[in-house]
Amino acid sequence: MLGEAARFLDGRPEFKSPRALVDLWNLFRNRSRTFELDDFGYDAVAARPWIELFDFLYTVWWRVTLSGVDNIPMTGRALLVANHSGVLPWDGAMVKRGIAREHAAHRTARMLVLDMFTTLPFLQPWLRHMGEVRACPENGERLLLRDELVGVFPEGVKGVGKLFRDRYRLARFGRGGFVRLALQTGAPVIPVTVVGAEEIHPNLTRMDFIGRPLGLPYFPLTPTFPLLGPLGVLPLPTKWWIDIGKPIVFGHGPEVADRPMIVNELADQVRSTLQTMIDSRLSRRGNIFTGE
Repeated sequence: MLGEAARFLDGRPEFKSPRALVDLWNLFRNRSRTFELDDFGYDAVAARPWIELFDFLYTVWWRVTLSGVDNIPMTGRALLVANHSGVLPWDGAMVKRGIAREHAAHRTARMLVLDMFTTLPFLQPWLRHMGEVRACPENGERLLLRDELVGVFPEGVKGVGKLFRDRYRLARFGRGGFVRLALQTGAPVIPVTVVGAEEIHPNLTRMDFIGRPLGLPYFPLTPTFPLLGPLGVLPLPTKWWIDIGKPIVFGHGPEVADRPMIVNELADQVRSTLQTMIDSRLSRRGNIFTGE
């Protein structure tokens, strides 16, 4: 590819072919990439230009207050288990950026992303280059066995798609897949809560009859979307708190991962911990925009 494109740039008319034009376009399109990807497609160079945007959102737009970051180990595997909210996955992006900024080891969290986001053609390549991974047990296990920091959102679609009247009430955690993942890999579970994201896109109702033909599990109706079109996707500048709790180490080995009663009991334990953390933060926060 490089040779053909280089000959094109030299001005040799015999090489001004459609193939050379395509190669030149690919060189331009990928000029900020290294092609040194991990097995999930993560490209550190391609992700770097986005840090300024995430820092702006973290420090200026949402003015995130992060507490408990010392509960994340300096090295080794750990499973971050967080509540999901906000219609779009900004919560995961801010958890990841907060840890990278404020943790002593500046660890990079690999977030397991819902299928609804990884299958969107305009979003999937970007998420992959940013280091996010499609949510499935196999991917989570591979990352944890490499001693990485992995983030999961057990509420799934029910979390990001919940109505505004149900804000900060945790949805059901499904079948406890994250518990099996922790048991099979021996990873501690670290509870993480996000307060402030439920108000960035107040979901008044859902028009799923529009979303389903588009392949979306839900289609939200907010005060600004779809009324304002693309501007309606702009999130409100609420004040955020991200709280990281102490690690939870299950007193069981991998042999109980296939026992549903134990798995569900452990999942309920984590869910109860998260809900308590959320309620505690809600009782202390003030105005949703100023925090006072």
